[in-house]
Amino acid sequence: MLSYIVRRIAAMIPILLLVSIVIFLFIRILPGDPARLVAGEDASAETVALVRAELGLDQPIVRQYLIYMGKLFQGDFGYSYRSHKPVAELMANRIVPTAQLAFSALIWAALVGIPLGVFSAINRGRWLDRSIMVVSVSGISIPAFWLGILLVQFFCVRWGLLPSGGYGGVRNIVLPSLTLGAHVVATMARFGRNSLLETLRQDYVRTARAKGAREWQVILKHALRNALIPIVTMSAMQLGFMLGGSVVVESVFAWPGVGRLLIASVTERDYPVIQACMLLFSFTFLFINMVTDLMYAIINPQIRLDS
Repeated sequence: MLSYIVRRIAAMIPILLLVSIVIFLFIRILPGDPARLVAGEDASAETVALVRAELGLDQPIVRQYLIYMGKLFQGDFGYSYRSHKPVAELMANRIVPTAQLAFSALIWAALVGIPLGVFSAINRGRWLDRSIMVVSVSGISIPAFWLGILLVQFFCVRWGLLPSGGYGGVRNIVLPSLTLGAHVVATMARFGRNSLLETLRQDYVRTARAKGAREWQVILKHALRNALIPIVTMSAMQLGFMLGGSVVVESVFAWPGVGRLLIASVTERDYPVIQACMLLFSFTFLFINMVTDLMYAIINPQIRLDS
């Protein structure tokens, strides 16, 4: 397993290099001059030129990239154009809130979504199955920003039960995690239902029933364990999407995470921060994908990590 991990980490390097090139080129074709934003709207052309030279933006783009990568290989993510603080420090302050939000959303989504999928599969074609699927389709269809505003309207404005935003105790994370996890619950319920139904059609399940095993034993001991493999894949990908796609939720609830930092950086054309955020999201997807493959071997020891 150790050799497999080493190979996967080595395979990440060229992918991240390619991603860094795409990100570096893409953000520089965005409209807006970061030197003008840093110098101010009333600054003269000479002042803007001095700021551009200070930021290194007057260099050819290839040279800019090589300088950036040279610093990156030394662990230097650069300095923010706006705050003049190290990008690594800004990211470190934002990673923990984003991770807390994403993992809390995934945990409650798994605790609710997987049982819903199991109940739906067991009661296939009945009213419970149809009801769960209707709720699932609704959960997938509702935009996150609209659901967040709706929750704020009821739980904060009308009932005064929870804070409308900010970062702090457990009460502050309830509404953001509910908003972020609603789509995941619906996806897990539908995916879990389909996966379990497919597993229940397998020969070893029919054999277990023929041997006189009780239905709950057939589902929990034989079917559900194998049905969890595709569910784990989907859950891992959902975690990656939540870590990288919590921008809307963090904006609605004023959550001080990486997504909100990315939005502010794009608005201010803060290139070093944008590049660091996007590289972090890319690495997160790759790392989660590797961890998912490792979990396959834990759930089903017959799976070999040979490639």
